[in-house]
Amino acid sequence: MPISIVHRRGVQFPAPTLLYGYGAYESCEDPRFSIARLSLLDRGMVFAVAHVRGGGEMGRSWYEHGKLLEKKNTFTDFIAVARHLVATGLTRPENLVALGGSAGGLLMGAVANMAPDLFAGILAQVPFVDPLTTILDPSLPLTVTEWDEWGNPLEDPDVYAYMKSYSPYENVEAKQYPPILAMTSLNDTRVFYVEPAKWIAALRHAQINSGVGAASVLLKTEMNAGHGGISGRYERWKEAAFQYAWLLDAAKAEDGGGSG
Repeated sequence: MPISIVHRRGVQFPAPTLLYGYGAYESCEDPRFSIARLSLLDRGMVFAVAHVRGGGEMGRSWYEHGKLLEKKNTFTDFIAVARHLVATGLTRPENLVALGGSAGGLLMGAVANMAPDLFAGILAQVPFVDPLTTILDPSLPLTVTEWDEWGNPLEDPDVYAYMKSYSPYENVEAKQYPPILAMTSLNDTRVFYVEPAKWIAALRHAQINSGVGAASVLLKTEMNAGHGGISGRYERWKEAAFQYAWLLDAAKAEDGGGSG
């Protein structure tokens, strides 16, 4: 399983680590430079990209085996990468946080259900966490064209059952979830804000030990933004700062995490 990893020179392991994933539409998550990401690296955090199936990094078959009735491979690949990072001593579950947006937000929701003990925090950006409801409604602008990616549950009972078996919202259950932050936009026409809103409500209802000291499950809604987030250079910097601050806190990077 390909993994791209970058960190500051001199970091001691196990270290606080951010694991990013997407895995859909044959999108290649090639390593690329980010000025904002330097703020994480400067604070001793490792940044890793899991090149899971559903993306196109390893050719057409890599994509084909991460869509339709093989979509769960995307989720199990991401979990396998996280476990590998822990097993090799790069990080620990209490210092490992996950990030994904849109279809990568679906990945985050599935991982939260499948391996909640593996992560110290999960940040889902405009997450596609109620896919079955959306893909069942052909009146929505993207549904019909999306059937090539997810299948058509209106016509195929196997697709319906399979999507229901991995849909994050449909599979929330009573357990101890890690801290979760979902970020959405009121004017998002690709992933309606109601998806993360109902997902967060379900998580709060299901969270075990929901009293004082329980892991936080949060929803932040931008009132003047779309699927790509808020507009304006300075506003986007503020949004990135908010997200990074949450991730650093969840990964315990402020106290050095595992670097001692």
